[in-house]
Amino acid sequence: APMASLTPSEVTRFRDRLRARDLELRRAIHSALVNAEDKTYAEVAGRVLDVAEESVATMFADDKILMIKKEVAEQTDVVAALARIMDGTYGACVDCAEDIGVKRLDAYPTAKRCIRCQTHHERQYQSGGRDTTPSL
Repeated sequence: APMASLTPSEVTRFRDRLRARDLELRRAIHSALVNAEDKTYAEVAGRVLDVAEESVATMFADDKILMIKKEVAEQTDVVAALARIMDGTYGACVDCAEDIGVKRLDAYPTAKRCIRCQTHHERQYQSGGRDTTPSL
């Protein structure tokens, strides 16, 4: 498995930041759901806060969540980044296995590609790709 050259304290720092962001996003998503006109959202809202390190997106069967689409997408990326920390691949590019680099991770803790691969990826998927991590 690719292992990035992050120090244990850097990994811990990113993990704490990602966990905090995860909670922030869950709270935002939770309050948006609770305040939604559609009452079916209220049922899902309760589960948003108590599922540990699981993507909120997996809780939604429909796509009527446009109001929180950005938050749900980011929360999915945060959960994926936390999973990479758990399996030791965080900080390594998913495409070329090179270091993503601490400066880029500081700006985008959810980044899964180095700048070179991300730029290439964006060119390839300009027509509606799923990876929304911006290039630095």
